[in-house]
Amino acid sequence: MSAPLSGFRLIELGNFMAAPFAGMVLADLGMDVVKVEPPGTGDHTRATPPHLRGHAAGFLTLNRNKRSVVVNLKREEGREIFLRLARTADVVLENYRPGTVRDLGIDYEAVRRVRPEIIYCSVSGFGQTGPEAERPGLDLVVQAESGLMSVNGHPNQPPAKVGVPIADLTAALYAANAIQSALIHRLRAGRGQYIDISMLESALSLAVWEVSGYLASGEIPTAIGSAHRGAAPYQAYRTADGYVTLGATTPRLWERFCQVLERPDLLAEPRFADNASRTRNRAELADEVERTMVLAPTAVWMARLDAAGIPCGVLRRYDQVVAAPQIQARGVLARLPHPELGLVEVVGSPLRLAETPPRLDWAGPPLGAHTAEVLDELGYDRAEQERLREAGVIG
Repeated sequence: MSAPLSGFRLIELGNFMAAPFAGMVLADLGMDVVKVEPPGTGDHTRATPPHLRGHAAGFLTLNRNKRSVVVNLKREEGREIFLRLARTADVVLENYRPGTVRDLGIDYEAVRRVRPEIIYCSVSGFGQTGPEAERPGLDLVVQAESGLMSVNGHPNQPPAKVGVPIADLTAALYAANAIQSALIHRLRAGRGQYIDISMLESALSLAVWEVSGYLASGEIPTAIGSAHRGAAPYQAYRTADGYVTLGATTPRLWERFCQVLERPDLLAEPRFADNASRTRNRAELADEVERTMVLAPTAVWMARLDAAGIPCGVLRRYDQVVAAPQIQARGVLARLPHPELGLVEVVGSPLRLAETPPRLDWAGPPLGAHTAEVLDELGYDRAEQERLREAGVIG
């Protein structure tokens, strides 16, 4: 069965995380993603540790199912190759600093002249317009300026970022969604369009509860650890040998939870009489809950909570996650071929389409592995390719 986006071609000018992750999602769904990389270094993620026998482990996943082409876009002949490739493409995706693709002569206006129906998506830290458009947008910087770091971590502790590059990843998922929406529009209306995705706006959009609450009440949200802003008990609680996360926020679940704890006194406590009271006094409630839960190990509490029908989970490390029965049963991990490494284990796609499943064909390729193949498709004969290679235009 063909993946759902088979037949579409995307040119990726991707570096680090945002565009490459979006390109990975679309490649999994069947797009022919041609990753155009600069000579020598390629995507800087290739140099990011940890490495597996000389290949960056993250790159192998982020760039799976893609074809790598090395073209020096600073050379006129390199620009000509890119525009020739663009004539065959449906989408261009880039996350260079704003102004870079214009300086290279491969921006939306330049591509649209040779491919009027092109969909051109730019992902940047702060967007393509506004007084801060040209600022570089690292994930850490955007997490800070979007407010995410102000609500992450624990009260009265130094700032902490989310443990994964959430601003990059959110922008990537919005970009993939916008590209697919633009393709549907083009199928209906026959027109391409420009897409401007901002990491700042993407990260801000995640704060649905926090920003809505501030706009409604004027109260500025702060860090509250693993707790919920509007419900309690709903957080991670310490046990004798680890942590259990749970939520018992409805009257029925709260009553069951007190029974599991064997703490009828909590039911009679006015400070915890209803969800609003428990939320207001969540710190005192957490102290009382942990005073009991530290008396038994995680496995005991999980069994009791499960039996009572209370949503709960174990706080796991990633070694425990990948070995978990549910992850194993669902086949989440995949082994992809690589020309130098053999089979490489990666986290597969979470998208499960019954009729048109995502593809998992190969791991992120060596730099320039598909240059000759793609130039063959564009009509460059081998003599011309050799000349371009010797001139440093391709690699």
